[in-house]
Amino acid sequence: MSESIDQRKTELLDKVFDLIDKRMSGDKARRARLFTEHYYRHTPPEDIVDREPEDLYGAALSMWSFGQERAPGAPKIRVYNPRFEEHGWHSTHTVIEIVNDNMPFLVDSVTMELARQGLTVHLIVHPIYGVERDAKGKAKDFPSESADPSKLPRESFMHVEIDEQSAPAVLKAIEEGLAEVLGDVRAAVEDWKAMRERAAEVVQALKKSPPKGVDKRTVEETAAFMQWLHDDHFTFMGYREIGFEGTGKNAKLVIDDKSGLGVLRDPDRQVFEGLRHLGRLPVEIQQTMFEPNLVRITKANRRSTVHRRVHMDTVAIKIFDKNGKPVGERLFVGLLTSVAYNQSPREIPLLRQKVEAVIERSGFETGGHSAKALTHILESYPRDELFQIERDQLYDIAKGILHLQERQRIALFLRPDPFQRYVSALIYVPRDRFSTDLRRKIGRILAKELEGAVVANYTHMSDEALSRVQFIIKTTPGKIPAYDRKELETKLREETRTWEDRLRQAMIENHGEERGLTLLRKYSEAFPIAYRDHFNVQTAAFDIDRIEVALETGQLGVSLYHPIETEKHQLRLKVYHPGGPMVLSAVMPMLENMGLKVMEEQPYEVRPQEDPEDDGFNRLVLSAGLGWRDVVVLRAYSKYLRQAAIPFSQDYMEETLALNGAITKHIAELFRVRFDPEFDGDREARGNELIKAVHEALDEVSNLDEDRIIRRFLNIILATLRTNFFQPTEDGGYKSMVSVKLASREIDEIPQPAPLREIFVYSPRFE
Repeated sequence: MSESIDQRKTELLDKVFDLIDKRMSGDKARRARLFTEHYYRHTPPEDIVDREPEDLYGAALSMWSFGQERAPGAPKIRVYNPRFEEHGWHSTHTVIEIVNDNMPFLVDSVTMELARQGLTVHLIVHPIYGVERDAKGKAKDFPSESADPSKLPRESFMHVEIDEQSAPAVLKAIEEGLAEVLGDVRAAVEDWKAMRERAAEVVQALKKSPPKGVDKRTVEETAAFMQWLHDDHFTFMGYREIGFEGTGKNAKLVIDDKSGLGVLRDPDRQVFEGLRHLGRLPVEIQQTMFEPNLVRITKANRRSTVHRRVHMDTVAIKIFDKNGKPVGERLFVGLLTSVAYNQSPREIPLLRQKVEAVIERSGFETGGHSAKALTHILESYPRDELFQIERDQLYDIAKGILHLQERQRIALFLRPDPFQRYVSALIYVPRDRFSTDLRRKIGRILAKELEGAVVANYTHMSDEALSRVQFIIKTTPGKIPAYDRKELETKLREETRTWEDRLRQAMIENHGEERGLTLLRKYSEAFPIAYRDHFNVQTAAFDIDRIEVALETGQLGVSLYHPIETEKHQLRLKVYHPGGPMVLSAVMPMLENMGLKVMEEQPYEVRPQEDPEDDGFNRLVLSAGLGWRDVVVLRAYSKYLRQAAIPFSQDYMEETLALNGAITKHIAELFRVRFDPEFDGDREARGNELIKAVHEALDEVSNLDEDRIIRRFLNIILATLRTNFFQPTEDGGYKSMVSVKLASREIDEIPQPAPLREIFVYSPRFE
């Protein structure tokens, strides 16, 4: 049996420890070994086994030395290019060393900032140590051989390797960016409790002293919503109190300098660009700010520097005077948690009110098809949009989507931001037409027509006939051009018509809808790009008829014609040859006997669609480096999840796993670690390492649908009790089916009532 990767790591670290013993002695050697053992303990073997012992030795001791002193309450950061002659060790990458008090969000916030600067991360080593320091920040007895490390203050030692950067200005920019981000992390973590207390204060104030002029149900729902946020559905990052002063051109917002918490400690830090000088903005924006709505939920202009680099969520609770006039607001900023996105809107305060109002206004009979379809639309509506949209807007858009239903056409729905900072556009596209190129083209058209720029897009795919893309188009307040939604929708349809769209129309016109669509499915992707560039769809429709005859008869087909654009003495000859390319020399004598001279030849290979057992999971061989057997396992689990009513299509699951190849590889390995009888190692320890790696990697997945899909695959593997996957057949081959025994009640979101146990069998033949 070949040497395991864990053994290779152990042997490599033994060489590192030998270097410590050779070059140090006594107490210093013991402490260096203690530090290094813990330093690399949880580093994945594949990240270091190809490295030289000298480099691992140098990296660990460099970090040990760097962490001996640190100013209390502040991170210590170094960005440099290690060289033997200067630092005693070498790396081909630029190295970042960070020593900081341990706290949540460190790794994801650091990697997020590096990604913002366009830097690729090659390695992260992140051990946590118990460190006691004196008043000047010097470490005592570190690492300790006597004291219990778990009872000492916890500190994060982070080693990050990125693409090599040589310019001093770039190295300085990296350090400054990380310092700012880590300052925000510290502020958010330190003030987290205080910000939650402010939310609780709002709840109590609304219950005890409801504002004048606001209806009772709205006050109750707002109080319930703030309690919901308080109960771990919102990651609080900042808070401040704002006063409204002046009217008209003199209107302005005044920040209470002493109220700031978290990332809003600094009163000069803006959440909404331009709103402080409210009097300079259009009247519509002023009216939005001063209208007597109790709560306003929207997005900040700033992206979060903590945890996830997305635009922060803001919740503003209006402050009213005794006459019911808005005089200010309490502003909370942060991020809604993944739990908040996965929970049904009918269970969330404020959202449940909107959903109920839309369903009631529709007038549909309870339990009827239309009522169920409308409910599904609202349940699957983009969650951020659902928080921000007004009821009337939601009703109009939801009814529009309902009327669209299965229609195979592009549809557009728009919601402008009340502060005119952006326009949110929902685009529905026939699923079989959707592609990255089409998405980009639609984004360019919207940006041009709205005189803005695409700053974000979110794709949602399911088993339904239409896929959905949401675009956020950044605009300039007061400068959004007038637009007509229907005209813009028509423009999108016309400008995004593809060769396949035109072929669809030609096939239906020539053969009627039933036969035309059957042929379309067979030939929509059959023609190579060179053919499409050279011939129009009418020619393709003509050729399809001749190809069909050639395929049915197995005989050669010929078409001699004179294109209108050619000279009178020039002809074109098409030969339809089933089964493969034909040799030109076989045709030449016949043509020459007819007195014709061949000027040029252009072959095209047409591949009509067949129906093999093939799907997008096969991409994982390249994107995740999986073997074909690993792909079979993931495909089998996807089939079960579809039967268990996961709200995502197989296409979306395939795409998600392919886009997150590193995570998918961890999940596939976890299956083998748990069930492969030939696994040589500590199953529990390695399994826990892989589970931790998946959870850490998920923090960098910004798309919440992808996060949810990946968690479902991890969950179902953990709920698997037994499998026949590794059982050979009598001749030593692989079985044609995969069966897994599941602890069904441990599977998330499974339809109820769930059985105690079940066995699921997957087989391509059965499929």
